[in-house]
Amino acid sequence: MPRYKLTIEYDGTHYHGWQKQDDYPSIQTSIETALSKFCGSEVDVVGAGRTDSGVHATAQVAHIDLPKEYDPFRVMQGINFYLFGETDNADGNPDKISTTSNRITILKAEAVSDDFNARFSAKKRHYLYRIINRRARLGLEANRAWHVVEELDVTAMNQAAQLLVGHHDFTSFRDTQCQAKSPEKTLEKLEIIRTGNEIRVFASARSFLHHQVRNMVGTLALVGKGRWKVEDVKTALDAHDRTKAGPTAPADGLYLIGVDY
Repeated sequence: MPRYKLTIEYDGTHYHGWQKQDDYPSIQTSIETALSKFCGSEVDVVGAGRTDSGVHATAQVAHIDLPKEYDPFRVMQGINFYLFGETDNADGNPDKISTTSNRITILKAEAVSDDFNARFSAKKRHYLYRIINRRARLGLEANRAWHVVEELDVTAMNQAAQLLVGHHDFTSFRDTQCQAKSPEKTLEKLEIIRTGNEIRVFASARSFLHHQVRNMVGTLALVGKGRWKVEDVKTALDAHDRTKAGPTAPADGLYLIGVDY
């Protein structure tokens, strides 16, 4: 069966995460439903990362095995056609496809070898966390970023972030329900940049624990607000206790922005 690599963009606001669930809409289920209409058979979609409910992606990666060979461009177009609603395009005019039913789109489809695996072949994953740091409430950025009213000290946040870079036991920064066998991970990058009212946190690693990025951001925000000192982050890390770190930042500020192979 020919294998294809998909690069996917989505707004996760109205989905209960990537992974398919029986009673709730998910990114994986939506793509698999579109695929079944496209090729006439059930197809499993294997993703590089299982983003949580409300989390977005600009470059999620997945792989699929189709029953026969297709031109990759046709795969992309076919999935998108059904993602955006076949009934909304009954007269065959692509300009009339509704964009209100889904917030998922396939950016690219590529033919790959059978040994490519979107999850296990990944060498590094890249996340972005967006914070809008201003007094005014969010309008256009609602559900797309974390709104923090208190002024954040990005210099202090960056100093604290570097204490987390490297190989550590991240028990203090993973969800208590995390199913990973080990709390040890190697964080390769944690960088914070401010542009006007927007603060961007970039995190890169081969893999992350459940809620690790959001828990790190929530903790660094305490430093930015002046409630914690920089060295308090190291104390939390060394405690190996989730209750010793900061709160979990909201899901709507998090984006999966790339996967390296």
